[in-house]
Amino acid sequence: MKVLVQRLPHAEGLPLPGYATPGAAGMDLLAAADMTIPPGGRALVPTGLAIALPDGFEMQVRPRSGLALKHGVTVLNAPGTVDSDYRGEVGVILLNTAAEAFSVARGERIAQAVFAPVTRAEWEEVVVLPETQRGAGGFGSTGRV
Repeated sequence: MKVLVQRLPHAEGLPLPGYATPGAAGMDLLAAADMTIPPGGRALVPTGLAIALPDGFEMQVRPRSGLALKHGVTVLNAPGTVDSDYRGEVGVILLNTAAEAFSVARGERIAQAVFAPVTRAEWEEVVVLPETQRGAGGFGSTGRV
């Protein structure tokens, strides 16, 4: 699948996102600016990229496991969705759950981009839903006793 990408001025000199290994599901997204996220804080980190996805696809923005494990930094709205008709800059909302400030360096890998097909649904309103074995049980109803 080809994705059109526009490199914005503040991303000049940075490589385009890429797959780190042949089996990687996500491309690494890079920060296009230096910034510091305070403990418990969040920040919209610019990537310096705008994209045009083919109709019927989305780009999901997901956390990087190493940032989460080693630094307590994750993508706040994971997975974030970039719609096929969005043409603005792709930004990543990072949340610092750690007790120390986290510094993001320009060019640092901050998230992953995973491309996925989109299925569009339409509602069919009913008075009563069909019964299932589970019923309305939720929020741990199938877990620990």
